[in-house]
Amino acid sequence: MDSNKITSRKRLAKSTYEFWIENDMVSTHAKPGQFVVLRVSEKGERIPLTIAETRGDLFRIVVKAIGKSTYDLCTRSVGDVLVDVVGPLGKPSEIKQYGNVLVIGGGVGIAAILPIAKALKEAGNNVTVIIGAKTLDELILKDEFTFADKLVMVTDDGSSGYKGTVIDAMKEQIKMQNYDVAWAVGPAIMMKLASNVANEINLPIWVSLNSIMIDGTGMCGGCRTLVKTQDGEEIKYVCVDGPEFDGRYVDWDSFMKRLEQYREQERLALENFIKQVGDLSWL
Repeated sequence: MDSNKITSRKRLAKSTYEFWIENDMVSTHAKPGQFVVLRVSEKGERIPLTIAETRGDLFRIVVKAIGKSTYDLCTRSVGDVLVDVVGPLGKPSEIKQYGNVLVIGGGVGIAAILPIAKALKEAGNNVTVIIGAKTLDELILKDEFTFADKLVMVTDDGSSGYKGTVIDAMKEQIKMQNYDVAWAVGPAIMMKLASNVANEINLPIWVSLNSIMIDGTGMCGGCRTLVKTQDGEEIKYVCVDGPEFDGRYVDWDSFMKRLEQYREQERLALENFIKQVGDLSWL
C-alpha cells in the first residue's frame, strides 16, 4: 500500500529530522544512491531527497530544514500523509568489488552515503568512511557505521574526532592508503573540493549532485548540468543520467551558479511561510 504516511519522525540534530515513510513501491525497488521526489501538500514544491534506508514497506529519509519546503516537511508529524512520493528515481550507485574504497559524507550527506557504504562492504570491499559536520551535535548517524573497516569522524571545532574538514581528513587518508575509487556526498562546495583532490591523484570519485528538480524524469530540464568529455562538454540531466557523476568531470562552476539562481525567491518564500506558521526556531 503506497499510503505515503509518516510512520516515524526523529530529531537528529538542530533542524535535521529523520522520517520513515510508508510506500512499498519505493521500499521494494530502491537501491543505494537513488532518490525520491516528494510534495508535502497540493501546492508544495517538489523536493528531491536521497533514500537513506528501506525496511519492509517503509523507506527512510533525512531532511535538513533550509528552505520553505524542507521547513514545511520538518514540521510534519507521525500520521501525516504526504500528497506525492515519486520514486525510486535516478541510476543506482555502481556497487561491485573494487578493493579499497573511500566514502565521504558531509552534513546530511552522511545519510546518503550510509546505504552506499553498506552495499560496498557487502560486495567485499575494504571500506574507509569519513563523516563530518561543524560540531558533534550535528554529526548525525555516527553510530550506524560500525560495519566500516575504518571510520574517521571530523568536526570543524574539534568537538569530536579529527579537527578540520572532511577534505583535510581525505588528504590524510590518501597519504596512508591507496584507494581504487571514492564517493563524496554533501554540500556542493565539499563535493567540488573532494573532486579536486581526487583529480590530483587520478582517483575516480562519485558525487551525488543536489540539483534543483521539478519532475524528476528529464522532461523539464531544470537539473541539467555540464559534464566534461574528451570532445568538450556534454549536457546531462541529474534526475535520469545521475544523480551520481564522476566529480572529476563535473563543470562545478556552472553547476554551483545554477544552484544560486533562485536564492532570492527561496528567501522570500521562507519569510512568507514563517509569517504564516510562526516561529520555527524550535525545529
